[in-house]
Amino acid sequence: MAISNLPDELPNPDVVLLDVREDDEWQAGHAPGALHIPLGELGARLGELPSDNDVFVVCRSGGRSARATAYLNQNGWDAVNVDGGMKAWSAEGRSVVSESGNDAEIL
Repeated sequence: MAISNLPDELPNPDVVLLDVREDDEWQAGHAPGALHIPLGELGARLGELPSDNDVFVVCRSGGRSARATAYLNQNGWDAVNVDGGMKAWSAEGRSVVSESGNDAEIL
């Protein structure tokens, strides 16, 4: 799915944006309102994902999120991979926030 198909405003009550990047990537810059569960922890943390929302999965460029999307779909979620990941998100001028308080960047 192209990033342009995502709602402009997140968080959105009907949509979960799941960021599966590693902690350092998340801390450097992420979409406001996203849920962070690193790919390696996803299986153990499925209970944190609402089952009645659309789940859009994002990583840096789309590879890890594609794997996470396939896993979620096999386990009962309606998940969609965000093509281009956070690099595309940032390139479109969408908001990126940082956990550190420094200027947000996409790692």
